Amino acid sequence: MALLLMALPLVALAHGISEADRQSMLDGGYLRYIGLGASHMLTGYDHLLFLLGMVFFLTSFKDVARFVTVFTLVHCITLIFATYFKITWNFYLVDAIIAISVIYKGFDNNGGFQKYFDMKSPNLLAAVFGFGLLHGFGLSTRLQQLPLGDDNTSMLLRILSFNLGVEIGQIAALTVMVGLLAFWRHRPSFKRFSFAANMGLIYAGVYLLFMQLHGYQHDASPDSFRFPAEEHQPIHEDMDIKNSTDASRNAL
Repeated sequence: MALLLMALPLVALAHGISEADRQSMLDGGYLRYIGLGASHMLTGYDHLLFLLGMVFFLTSFKDVARFVTVFTLVHCITLIFATYFKITWNFYLVDAIIAISVIYKGFDNNGGFQKYFDMKSPNLLAAVFGFGLLHGFGLSTRLQQLPLGDDNTSMLLRILSFNLGVEIGQIAALTVMVGLLAFWRHRPSFKRFSFAANMGLIYAGVYLLFMQLHGYQHDASPDSFRFPAEEHQPIHEDMDIKNSTDASRNAL
């Protein structure tokens, strides 16, 4: 969990794409979009944290396959259709809601509904279905900031290529997660620290939520496409320039 939190500033997708770079992406072929999809999933800490929470207590391959299949199918639906029909929203706000899904899963894994609301947990399959749609929409908001071309057929193929890359990245991430959890589950420390691990999910989700809300409030160009590590720079750089200018004027 600590390693995931340390990796939060990392990125997969290029922001601030020049016209030359955009054309280069269009000319680069569909493999480039597959690579972008895979790298986005592998560095998409909000998606990875939700997946970790989803499979945390699943002990059989059948259960893992069932929930992962539902999550995959529904996020493919919103990723493909929202992108193709250009349905979008501010990506900071979408990612903020996705952060809430991480909080939800950690809360649910720790029996929060039973402890605090005296009720059974909501149906996990239904929750995975709903959050899968949301995660797919989050992927779509990012993809729509990439050059996809004007030809409908080529655009659809680029969307499908990106989606294929996302699924490849997801399979790779899940393979590692399920393997490590299966190994850890047979250790005495699993029972002792599983609660703390899911509290870590909750704290990470809260951190992501406030990070996205901060970005939404401070980003001077919310529709631009920049590295997340740079997403908070423009407004602060503007403030630094303004402060330097004011200081120079005062000195004169």
